[in-house]
Amino acid sequence: MILVTGATGLVGSHLLINLLQEAKEVKALYRNEKNIEALKNVFKNKDAIHLFEKIIWIKGDITDIPSLNNAFENVTHVYHCAALISFDPNDEELLRKTNIEGTANIVNCCIDFNVKKLCHVSSTAALGDPKETESIITEETEWNPEKLHGDYAISKYGAEIEVWRAHQEGLEIVIVNPGVIFGGGFPNQGSSILINKVKNGLLFYTKGKIGIIAVEDVVNCMTQLMNSSINGKKFCLVAENINLNDVLFIIAKGLKVKKPKFYAPKYLTSLAWRLDWFFTTITFKKRSFTRATAISSHSVDVYENTKIVNHLNYNFINMEEYLINLLLEYKQF
Repeated sequence: MILVTGATGLVGSHLLINLLQEAKEVKALYRNEKNIEALKNVFKNKDAIHLFEKIIWIKGDITDIPSLNNAFENVTHVYHCAALISFDPNDEELLRKTNIEGTANIVNCCIDFNVKKLCHVSSTAALGDPKETESIITEETEWNPEKLHGDYAISKYGAEIEVWRAHQEGLEIVIVNPGVIFGGGFPNQGSSILINKVKNGLLFYTKGKIGIIAVEDVVNCMTQLMNSSINGKKFCLVAENINLNDVLFIIAKGLKVKKPKFYAPKYLTSLAWRLDWFFTTITFKKRSFTRATAISSHSVDVYENTKIVNHLNYNFINMEEYLINLLLEYKQF
C-alpha cells in the first residue's frame, strides 16, 4: 500500500495517476473535500477519470499526528509531496510548521509503522550555494548559512534534515529537488502564477536563469527511484536551465499576448521589493516580491541534472514544446 501526502497538489495529483496506471493500491491524504473535486479535472484532462474511484482518500494533516495514524495503517511506501509554498516573510512560522515540523511527523510515522521506503519532494531552493568562482549547483553543493535565503528555502532545507535523520535511523529514502514545475490542472497555483502574470500584461523581465521541468518528468523520476534499489541519495530534477526572459517570451508567444517589454536591472528590482514591502505593509496583503526573490531573479547559476540522468538513463521532455502545448489549456481560463 502506498501513501501520498499533498495528493491534491500539482505533483501529488499527477503522481496519483501514474501510480494508479501501474495498478498500485494508493491512499491519498487530503484536508479539504473541495480540493478533491478540483482534482477530478486533472484526471479528466489525462483521460484517467476511470481511475479516480480507486483512490483511498484519508482525511488528515501532516501537522496533526493523531490524524496520521489511520493514514499509515498497512502502508509500505510513502511519497511526501505535501508542502507550503510561499515567499511571503509573514508566513515564516507557518512555513516552518508545515514544511519542517510536518516532514518530521511524516518520517517519524514512517519509522513507527515500519515503512519500507520514503520519497521526499524537496526543491532546488534547498540545494547548496556555489562559491564565488562557481556557477554550477549539484546535489553535493554545500549550503551556506551566511548567504541570504528566503524562508521557503530555509524550510525546505530544514525538512531535508529531518529526512536524513530518519535515514540514519534506518529508513530507506530518496529525495528529489525539482526546479520550477510546469503542469496542467492548476491554473492559479505554483508556476501558473507566472503564466497568469504574462497573460495579464507583465511589463518587466530579468535575465536570470531558472531550472524548469514538466510535472510528468518529476513523477516519472520519483516512481522509478522508488521502484529501484537506490537508497540514501538526493537528485536534482531540472530538464533545462533557461533565462527567465526566454520563459516569459515563450509564454507570451503561446498565449498570443504582448511579451514583457522592459528589462529590469538590479537597481530596479531592488527598488521593487522595497515598494512591495511598503504597499503590502499598509494594505495587509501578501508579499509578492521579496529581497530574496529580487536577488534570485538575476542569478545565473545552473542546476546540474547529470546524476539523475546517469542513475536512471533518463531523457527529459523538451520544455519549449511542452510549454506551448500546456498553454493551450490556459487559454480556456
